[in-house]
Amino acid sequence: MEKTLVLIKPDGVQRGLVGEIIKRFENTGLKIIGMKMVWTDENFARKHYREDLDIRYKEVKEKYGRDVRKELVEYLKEGPVIAFVLEGIDAIKMVRKLVGVTYPSESVPGTIRGDFAHISKNYANEKEIMVRNLIHASGDEADAKIEVPLWFKPEELHSYKTFHDLIALKK
Repeated sequence: MEKTLVLIKPDGVQRGLVGEIIKRFENTGLKIIGMKMVWTDENFARKHYREDLDIRYKEVKEKYGRDVRKELVEYLKEGPVIAFVLEGIDAIKMVRKLVGVTYPSESVPGTIRGDFAHISKNYANEKEIMVRNLIHASGDEADAKIEVPLWFKPEELHSYKTFHDLIALKK
């Protein structure tokens, strides 16, 4: 069983998409084992968007002269964030598929970003605006192992049987 972190970013909360987004994960059978609403400050947002992630944004910085990490930190502080941990078989891969790719205009319909966030990276870079893509999901197992304990203490994560677990036990 894998654990992964999901954040509904401030624009997702402000647009009233929390229920719709959570429903998509629950429909797959992934188990929510922890959830809370958080207002992040500068220090915490910088811990989430770690310095080692600058490598991922190197191309944008070189091509457009934009500090993506700084923009992401500011974005995370714009309003409340819904943070939750999902657990399940191949949870990280499943969540990444449901979320869609980072850039909404490149996400296929049926994904969260493909259905609800529609700005292209080229437009955003030309206009020097943030790509607000509604949601964060741990990129891989290494990210999840850093992010889950950053956002949740062990006592904030819960173990319980879902309806599907109870049915499987009866067989």
